[in-house]
This record gives sequence, structure tokens and C-alpha cells, in this order.
Amino acid sequence: MALKSVKLPAVGQRIYRSVCGVCLCFAIYYIRGKEGIPFYSALAVLQCIQPYKESSTQMAKQRCSGTFIGAAWGFLLLLIFDWGGGIFEESVFSYLMISLFTGVVLYTTVLLNKKDTSYFSCVVFLSITVMHMGDSSPFLFVMNRVADTLIGVFMAIAVNFAHLPRKKQLDVLYVSGVDDTLLTREEKLTPYSKVELNRLLDNGMKFTLSTGRTPATLMESVRGINLKLPVIVMDGAALYDTNDNSYLLTYVLSYDQAEKIINLLNESNLNYFANVVIDDSLVIYYEKLDNLAEQGIYQKLRKNPLRNYVKRRLPQYENVVYLMVIDTTKQIKTAYENLMNQDWSGELKIRTYESNDYPGFSYMKIYNKEANREHMLKRLKAMLEMEKSVIFGSIPEQCDILIENSSKNDMVKRLKREFEPIRLFSGRSREC
Repeated sequence: MALKSVKLPAVGQRIYRSVCGVCLCFAIYYIRGKEGIPFYSALAVLQCIQPYKESSTQMAKQRCSGTFIGAAWGFLLLLIFDWGGGIFEESVFSYLMISLFTGVVLYTTVLLNKKDTSYFSCVVFLSITVMHMGDSSPFLFVMNRVADTLIGVFMAIAVNFAHLPRKKQLDVLYVSGVDDTLLTREEKLTPYSKVELNRLLDNGMKFTLSTGRTPATLMESVRGINLKLPVIVMDGAALYDTNDNSYLLTYVLSYDQAEKIINLLNESNLNYFANVVIDDSLVIYYEKLDNLAEQGIYQKLRKNPLRNYVKRRLPQYENVVYLMVIDTTKQIKTAYENLMNQDWSGELKIRTYESNDYPGFSYMKIYNKEANREHMLKRLKAMLEMEKSVIFGSIPEQCDILIENSSKNDMVKRLKREFEPIRLFSGRSREC
């Protein structure tokens, strides 16, 4: 029996930066003549290096505030122990005092509205009082303890914000496919892709997605990405604003067109799902659920708040974004040929493909002939007043940059090189 190959995760930027930060802390320790304890500097680096700059800065502020609060009370208690002339050292009373002052430290964070620093404050306080109760020079230790932490915080910020000189391509709209491009074959977004995409978006990159999915299935799969621009969904039939949860543009089948198609489907004993946008809500009309695939899709998708299933025939005068049919592959092939033989088939765009979830079944989706991703991208570029675009995808004829292995973060790595090429000292750029 062949052993299943082990797939190791990629080494991310946070790991590289953490290693560099810890190394710098030890270097500064030697430069200071081995003053202080580098453990505290390294600990601060590891806590403050976060996936995003904003979270790193926030953590640095918390670490500094917590350090000063804990150090202040720790120094005061060491002075009390020192005034006692050593009678408190390693005594029950000394540990009772430390316990009581721990509550004082926590209450101080409440008074100063710094509750998020309570843990750091207590760590600093306890490290000072428990470990250095009998020191002859408490002030020197406390100062070194604060200095060690500040060194670590500064190193974390420096490492997190440091980068090679780059020129951002702010006048280009970057467009990515979703399946087999951004998502892995398991339909997941890797942690690396999520962090790097959000970092690029925060740096001003113009980025959107183009997919055959509905907004509901798209938002489920890319949860955690801070998309700022509208996305192209339903294979180009709609432009959706993920921030306002609204449909900005749609290419639709008129009611008359949809009615003719539905009548033909009924003659072939085929059911349908009619996707209609009403007041920025996706309403899906259906009449019957006969086969296992139809029932499975309904049970799986009906609970999402971005979809609303209604059991009834398509209401009169409702325009349809697209009609979806799922049945046996043989039935779908026959229905497709029947539709293509109609005089008005030129008004339609029809896609058929096999189902991965239901073996032996195939999908057929029917759109307005103008509903395609190229048309919708042109509309989006006009809306944003942008001329340049770069498309990432898994189909050679339909993209500018081909992504052949989505499981290795190839799309985000290529996107990073396109958006932020390194600027050499000569002023020329190169990819890294």
C-alpha cells in the first residue's frame, strides 16, 4: 500500500520576520554589553509581530502600556520589600502581598481603560516581584526590564514595517478567478493567501474577483478577505458590492425569454431554479424537487441568508438573472440540443458541465447572451475610471496570467510581484 505523501505548509512571512526580530534582540544584548535579559526582548518581538501592520501596532501599544503599569507596581512592591530589611523575603506574607498587588495591577488597567493590557501588566509585575524579591538593586532591574521590553517592541515594529523599495501599480485593476485560481483544490483559502491579500489591499491595490458563483457561495469561500471593490459573479451576469450587499449591475433574461425556456423544460419533464434579484436580494423560484441532486442542493443552500428559496412558478414580469437545471447527464444533453435548435437560441448563453458532487448528473445554466465576464469587467473599469487590468485565471484563453497550481499560493505570489515590483537603485524594477 503506497504511503500518502505529506504536504508541508509553506513558511510564511511572520516566521521569517520573527526569526529576524529575535536575532536582532540578541545582537542588541551583546551591543549593550550583555546588560538586561534578552528573553524579555525576544518575548516582546514574538508577541508584537502580527500578520497585519495595524494589529502589530496595536499589540505594540498594549505591550508598552502593560509593561509600564506592571513595572510601576512591581517597583513599588520591591521597594516595600527592601524597606523591610529582608524580613519579607520568601515569606508567606511576601507572597500574600504579591497576590493582593496583582489585584491592584488589574484594577489599575480598569481605571486607565486599558483592560486589554491586563495580562501583560500582570506578567511584568509577577516577573519583577516573584523572581527578584531579594535583589539589592530593584530600580536597576526594573529599568532593564522595561528597556528589554521596549527593545523587543521596537524591533518588532522595525521588522514588520521593513521592506525592499517597491513601486506600487495603483493604476491597474487586478482580477482573479476563484476556483482553481485563488482557492485550493479543496476549495479553501490558505492562511498565507488571506494575510498577503489583505496586506496588499491595505496598501491600496485595486483588486476584485470574477467567478461563476453566486454572492452567497463566493462570500462563504473568501471569508476574511477585506474586499473593497465590487465583484463579478454569476459568470458575468451580475456585479455585486460586497460592502453594501447590493447588486450594482445585472444582465437578465426577460420574463418572455424565461417563460419560453421554462415551457421547453416542462415539456422534457425537467425542473428549474430561476434566480431573480428583487430589491438587492437573490430570490430563487422552483416548482418541484424530483431528483436527489435537486433535493441535495436545496437542503445545502437554503439556509444561507443571501439566498431565498420560494416554491412557486416564476411570477409574471419578473426578469431572471439565470436559470439553473440539474439532472442526469443524458437529460441535460438532450435539453441543451433542444434549446440550441430554437430560432431564438442566439439570445442565450448556455453552459453545461458535469457535477462533482452528484456523479452521473450535469448542470445547465442559461443566461442572457450579453452576460459574460469580459463585458462586466469593461463596465467595472468604466465605473472605476481605470484603463489597465490584469486577469489571473486557470483557463489559458481567458486570462493574462495562467495559474496552474492554486494549492501553492501561486496566484497571490504572482499578484504580489505584479503589484509591488522591487525598485533597484538604478530606478528600474524587477520581480523578486
